[in-house]
Amino acid sequence: MDRFDAMQAFARVVETGSFTKAAHTLHMSRTTVTQLVQQLEARLRVRLLNRTTRQVNVTADGAAYYEHVARLLASLDDAETSLSSFAANPRGRLRVDVPAPLARFLLVPALPGFHARYPDIQLDLGVSDRNVDLIDENVDCVIRGGELTDPSLVARRIGDLQAGLYAAPAYLDALGVPEHPQALEAEPHRIVGYRGSRKAGVMPYILHSGDEITTVHGRYVLAVDDGNAYLAAGVAGLGVLWLPEYVAAAHAERGELVRVLTDWTVDPMPLHIAFRPNRHVSAKLRVFVDWVAALMAVHVPVTTRP
Repeated sequence: MDRFDAMQAFARVVETGSFTKAAHTLHMSRTTVTQLVQQLEARLRVRLLNRTTRQVNVTADGAAYYEHVARLLASLDDAETSLSSFAANPRGRLRVDVPAPLARFLLVPALPGFHARYPDIQLDLGVSDRNVDLIDENVDCVIRGGELTDPSLVARRIGDLQAGLYAAPAYLDALGVPEHPQALEAEPHRIVGYRGSRKAGVMPYILHSGDEITTVHGRYVLAVDDGNAYLAAGVAGLGVLWLPEYVAAAHAERGELVRVLTDWTVDPMPLHIAFRPNRHVSAKLRVFVDWVAALMAVHVPVTTRP
């Protein structure tokens, strides 16, 4: 048994959920993949996968083993892609996690250009607003808005998110136009709450108008932890939103959202791309980081000093 082939086969079965799909992506027969996994289980003396006629599920031992195997395969891939031959033509698998609205409005629409330029880079894109552990979840890099609090990550500031307050016409027709941010703290007005994580409360916002500064928590009937759901709730008229301009622009043009409290501003939110510190950055990660930075410079350029 070739241990590398066996570990790669096992990892691909876990990732695809199927021996047949794993065999297809590895350009092997299903029988070969099955035999490799069986040999790996025999060597480890533990069951890694539960098989039925309809599905394949990873066992608890298999899940723990997969995390180690995935990191090992990723490290080997990084070692290979650091060679000069890869630098000229970056290739390999890249795991990235980004906020949902950023993926929807900016990143995914631009990806055809990236793949035309780097056709041999396979991108696994996680779309979420949660905090991702890059090591435990085997993620190469994340894009996040706000100040980064994890000192173990290498971060590059790639933009500033300019934001404003918006509401749906139906909301304004029913409840009126708020005249001051503090109006959002009491009836009849309300916000759509955004929770940065399941453990944290609803995020407050600091607004400026001349020399006046006010912090708004807002009353709400709905709070969410996903950017796309947050936007959908605002368009549906469930409350006032704090939205990045790149998200709000198209909806405002179509009349689905209206800017409110225009005399008040929200401090720009810094946008970072972050990755694990290594002795080297692989060619595939380097070109992706540079491409994202160039894309953000067009849509959400840095306007304030870090």
